[in-house]
Amino acid sequence: MAGVGGLRAARVAVAVVFFLNGFGFSNWVVRIPAVRDHLGLDKGTLGLALLGASVGSLISMPLVGGLAARFGSRPVVGVMAAGFCVVLALPGFAGGAAALALSLVVVGVFMGGLDVSMNTQAVAVERGYGRPIMSSFHAMFSLGGLAGSVVGGVAASAGVGVSEHLLGIGASMAVVVALAYRRLLPARTDASATGPAFARPTRALAGLGMIAFCVLLGEGAMADWSAVYLRGTLGTDAGFAALGYAAFSVAMAAGRFAGDRLLFRFGPRTVVRVGGLLAAVGFGCGLLLGEPVAALAGFACAGAGFATVFPAALSAAGRTGAMPSGPAVAAVSTSGYLGFLVGPPTIGFAADHVGLGMALYLIVALSAAVAVLAGTTEAGGKG
Repeated sequence: MAGVGGLRAARVAVAVVFFLNGFGFSNWVVRIPAVRDHLGLDKGTLGLALLGASVGSLISMPLVGGLAARFGSRPVVGVMAAGFCVVLALPGFAGGAAALALSLVVVGVFMGGLDVSMNTQAVAVERGYGRPIMSSFHAMFSLGGLAGSVVGGVAASAGVGVSEHLLGIGASMAVVVALAYRRLLPARTDASATGPAFARPTRALAGLGMIAFCVLLGEGAMADWSAVYLRGTLGTDAGFAALGYAAFSVAMAAGRFAGDRLLFRFGPRTVVRVGGLLAAVGFGCGLLLGEPVAALAGFACAGAGFATVFPAALSAAGRTGAMPSGPAVAAVSTSGYLGFLVGPPTIGFAADHVGLGMALYLIVALSAAVAVLAGTTEAGGKG
């Protein structure tokens, strides 16, 4: 393991990689309307094309976990981050729906692979520190997403073409990646030439996967349905409706920046249990009251409650001890990403039958399930 100076440098480097992942992804997201208009896609066709990124990520995550276990997370982070910078602009060159979907599969492969490998490197850095620091890394991802949204919005307002914009973002990110890569922990830190390349569904890992599935399903639902609920169900104007996801996001970012201190003081079981209960009770009360201001408070409670859950689950996966951290982190990440993928359409399907207000109580139930499963986050000992 690296010395104190090396650990500090590695922590900064990993934080930079997390920031860049969120930054690159959000720069693409804010340009989706421009791509849709350029290609003349209807909502259904666009939705199918956008699934390409999810498909690519779900394919790469388990494979990259095995590579990180075999060769160490550092070289895999390097390859995935460099690839992400190179392919980020591909959607801007798509000439039709099929080409857009295929380009997003490629982007998803590198984005999902970077997600797993950077979290595996983060587990190694956290292990060196001997205390929780994972939440701060995820806070940097959230901060990168916010910064990328601002930069992308400015580029869109200035009339910069999508391909030119994303090429510039990818090139600038590549320079920073090259600098950060030099400070990551060496491959020998978490490489295992004889360990399993894929994670078996142990009981502890299955519990962590369920937690990740529940919380990321909730996150996906918040992203897609918060504004729709405020605007369509509660009858607010468009400006107020946009505040729903903003309240959720700000509360989550704040909770992640505070999360490491909370996890260190109270332990992951307590923090995750309280977080699940806060999300369940706070969001549930907001839905029950059915008033716009109460709903905003409910979204904020959900964001604060969810904030530390996924980072704590990933930390616990890295501490299970039954296998290298790469496959374990990949298994939990894949479960969570699956939840993020199926959450919005599940809520939409339920809303067609019982109304959106009732459908969102699924998030309340899943938040309560997180509280019940909180004990699995102490797998392998406290962080």
